[in-house]
Amino acid sequence: MTTEIDAPPATAELNPWPALWALVLGFFMILVDSTIVSVATNAILSGLHTDINGVVWVTSAYLLAYVVPLLFTGRLGDQLGPKRVYLAGMTVFTIASVWCGLAATIGSLIAARVLQGLGAALMTPQTMAVVTRIFPPAKRGAAMSVWGSAAGVALLVGPVAGGVLVDGLGWQWIFFVNVPVGLVGFVLAWRLVPSLPTHRHRFDLLGTALSAVGLFLLVFDIQEGQKYDWGQITGPISVWGLIVTGVLLLTGFGVWQARNPNEPLLQLSLFKDRNFSMANLAIAGMGFSVTGMAIPLMLYAQKVLGLSTIRAGLLLLPMALLAAGLARLAGQLTDRLHPRITASFGILVSMLGVLGLGLVAHNNGPVWQILVMIAVMGLGNPFVWAPLSATATRNLPLRQAGAGSGVYNTTRQVGAVLGSAAVGVLMQSRLEHHFAALAASGGTDGAAISRTSGALPTVAQLPFAQAMGESIFLAAAVLLLSLAATLSFRRPARSSH
Repeated sequence: MTTEIDAPPATAELNPWPALWALVLGFFMILVDSTIVSVATNAILSGLHTDINGVVWVTSAYLLAYVVPLLFTGRLGDQLGPKRVYLAGMTVFTIASVWCGLAATIGSLIAARVLQGLGAALMTPQTMAVVTRIFPPAKRGAAMSVWGSAAGVALLVGPVAGGVLVDGLGWQWIFFVNVPVGLVGFVLAWRLVPSLPTHRHRFDLLGTALSAVGLFLLVFDIQEGQKYDWGQITGPISVWGLIVTGVLLLTGFGVWQARNPNEPLLQLSLFKDRNFSMANLAIAGMGFSVTGMAIPLMLYAQKVLGLSTIRAGLLLLPMALLAAGLARLAGQLTDRLHPRITASFGILVSMLGVLGLGLVAHNNGPVWQILVMIAVMGLGNPFVWAPLSATATRNLPLRQAGAGSGVYNTTRQVGAVLGSAAVGVLMQSRLEHHFAALAASGGTDGAAISRTSGALPTVAQLPFAQAMGESIFLAAAVLLLSLAATLSFRRPARSSH
């Protein structure tokens, strides 16, 4: 059933580009927050007297709170109108940003990041759904290229902006800066984004609970496993027991979605389209890689190379400039070429760049080698975000725009949160391994050096670099799955909706 909140302008009379740019501002802001913490890791470690696991949770808590509600909030936008839900999310996100900046303990900061993630979850599906609904098919590729490129550039420039703010004003300002951006974004969206027809839905509360608890248990225990030596947490509760429970709950979620007689949270019919399915798999790998490599790279730059926060963040400038400069070309090719060509090229080049970063760090390489590998990633990234987002949604009927965008954004964030957790625990494991000899000889250990500020002593630099490089290798390996997915794309059908 469809009802009108406010009748939108006729498609022929509507200029959709101002609405797109208004949404891109908010979308850019929330994605920057997915990675901006990485460059502030060292400052938060010393400022809040925590350890690597604690500061990784600052990222993981945000991503987890972001990803869990996405399927629900995509449907909520269909029900209440994407504009209303987007504005509500912008309000929550902005308020949470103030709390983050005022946090005086690591626990308070993590709690604030959870609220921030919930605000982001309300906003994200609405951006993609609105773009799908207000742009005609002939212009949708170009519009998605702007949307997708904003995602890529935001994830890349977050550390750059973070470095400037941390060195100049303190780590708290990576959150305070969201306040003026949020206020401007709210006004622009309120004025420029049209109110669109709504579709009534029945909300799948059981599916929401199964997916939320299952994913939380899986991520929590992956990240905390090293802390408990992959054994007992307390009494009969073990790390592996909770991981198995999480997997079983997620399996139960899938079974329930297939058998739900009413309206499932996850419409499995969406996956009948091969391109939608493969685009989701590919974007999950990209989310894993981009998020997973950021923290070890920034720690290597600051603790081994001795770079300041701002100089470490500026390492990613070549990638950001190339991604922005190639965004228009990527959008044009998205509408003209088979998506298998553009997306596979982007994934392959990005993978080579991440692998190169791991090799440079592992061998304690110089700054110029990092810059070369980051430039390689910048060459590949714009040919990933735009083709994947356009290919995922191009064949979907308009009535499934909200559900489809919710699924797509969910899988991207599932990849990101798993990347944060998995690389975080791998860093801890490799640090313990490489510093075992130093600890035995009366030197230092991984836990101790993780809490120091500034560059490490010379004797500790190589083992630390090796640990960071091996952690980045995992981010590169996961991109092989993304490459396999994009190689199986079909040419999208030409549609008229």
